[in-house]
Amino acid sequence: MSIESFCLTYNKIRVIEMESTFGEKVRNLREDLDINQTQLGKELNMTQRKISYIECGKYEPSIEDISVICNFFKVSADYLIGIKKGYAYPER
Repeated sequence: MSIESFCLTYNKIRVIEMESTFGEKVRNLREDLDINQTQLGKELNMTQRKISYIECGKYEPSIEDISVICNFFKVSADYLIGIKKGYAYPER
């Protein structure tokens, strides 16, 4: 492996590590409010287990779940699902 390909691989890994997943963002938002999973579940009409599974990536939330979470935390779905601002769609 050349130095150039090693650096490219290393940089890709670093970028991936810095980006948060949907569940990590939900966990961070919950912790910012200083509430536990049970409390959040009650607010969102979800079980503590479902909140836990969302946060650790074992459950893929439905569109309705995403909407409820966004409304509670007052964040956009784009933010939670990781759509970057300024993303250019490919021309057809």
